[in-house]
Amino acid sequence: MRNILFLSLIMFFSALCAVSAPAAELPENAAELPKDAERATKEANRRLLQELPFADKQDFEDAQRGFIAEVPGGILRNAEGETVWDLNAFAFLKEETAPDTVNPSLWRVARLNMHNGLFKVTDGLYQVRGFDLSNMTIVEGKSGLILIDPLVTTATAKAALDLYYQHVPGLSGPDGQKRPVKAVIYTHSHVDHYGGVKGLIREEDVASGNIIVLAPSGFLEEAVSENVFAGTAMSRRAQYMYGALLPSGEKGRVDAGLGKATSGRSVVSLIAPTDLITKTGETRNIDGVEIEFQMAPGTEAPAEMLLYFPQFKALCAAEDATHTLHNLYTLRGAKVREASLWWHALDETLDLFAERTEVVFAQHHWPVWGKDRVAAFLKTQRDGYKYLHDQTLRLANLGHTPGEISELLSFPPALASQWSLRGYYGTVSHNVKAIYQHYLGWFDGNPANLDPLPPKEAAARYVEFMGGSEAVLAKARTASPMANSAGWPRC
Repeated sequence: MRNILFLSLIMFFSALCAVSAPAAELPENAAELPKDAERATKEANRRLLQELPFADKQDFEDAQRGFIAEVPGGILRNAEGETVWDLNAFAFLKEETAPDTVNPSLWRVARLNMHNGLFKVTDGLYQVRGFDLSNMTIVEGKSGLILIDPLVTTATAKAALDLYYQHVPGLSGPDGQKRPVKAVIYTHSHVDHYGGVKGLIREEDVASGNIIVLAPSGFLEEAVSENVFAGTAMSRRAQYMYGALLPSGEKGRVDAGLGKATSGRSVVSLIAPTDLITKTGETRNIDGVEIEFQMAPGTEAPAEMLLYFPQFKALCAAEDATHTLHNLYTLRGAKVREASLWWHALDETLDLFAERTEVVFAQHHWPVWGKDRVAAFLKTQRDGYKYLHDQTLRLANLGHTPGEISELLSFPPALASQWSLRGYYGTVSHNVKAIYQHYLGWFDGNPANLDPLPPKEAAARYVEFMGGSEAVLAKARTASPMANSAGWPRC
């Protein structure tokens, strides 16, 4: 079975290269393609500036806290000298004020995601951020290191660990050697949390028992079922989701919400776990570091777990609590995530760890410090997913369809004003439809939608009913974009 899984993963990694590759060459007239913001977009952006607490700079303070060193020159290269990561492409984000073409809330998180490099979270615990879409966490043990989630590709993972070795003094072994890696932990079954593992450790060292690889139960099976069986279609759709082929700029690719972007031109790898966590409450002592685990399957990933470190009073929230409203349905395509499991998991997290936690960090974005702020952050995330779950079902039971619910439902002001629930990665509209699909499937109750015409045939009928192609083009020339009643854009 394991050999079959690895063969499938190799197929997926081949497909993933298309997602991570640098943007393709654009036509000669590319500079003429992007357009200025329409009047409706400018007005919607101006309204958002008045509605959201932009004067609150706490996230900017947190994103810079503990900074040690950044990516040299903003560029990372692979062994062949090819650029795999270049933050200079996003230099336009140095401007504090958002241009008319970019939602000011999106501009804000895009600037926050520019904080990159090595950061000290607390004594004995570090993160490398801004080297890839995800973060890598480094935990110091008695004689070695525990690495959590080794990024997307081997080149960025290696560069992340090298940066730690270069800038954290006094951690060499007795013979002057670098403190060795003792364990790698995968928090969940998405490729941006395991793909760079072979840039950090060798399979021979795992096979010999010198290095532990730890993951939640079902990790390997879910990595295959979600990312491989539909891998070709998923990788193609991911190009659109992440805007991988767009030029970076205020009229192109601005940010990926969870992080700046994905790395490219490097190897995506996997080493199978040697140990699995199967239930909440399990503990492990790895190189003198005690770790308590909370299982959270079916939340952000089918196989996912959170980690608590008693000696650091630190909680790793994996990807269940980040600084964005996450997606219950990802546009690249995947199993719909269960909002009910998600909010229940965070509720359990609060019960298990909130009173003991002084800092919560995730494998995307930046940490939150202070017991009260940690609890408030986790409660906000929990309440957001619970609200969407409960209110979607309320409206569905009143007979509303997914499209109707997505227009009727929005967060109340107390949640809508929270930066950590803004729609940088998931949106209220998309999540509502995901919840409906989870419980009721794709059919909206309208018999006409049971057997619709394919898009091409339907388009021909629409044009015919609208009076022919000339009439349609005439209408298109006079049409003007309009903001919807909910105040689009909604970031």
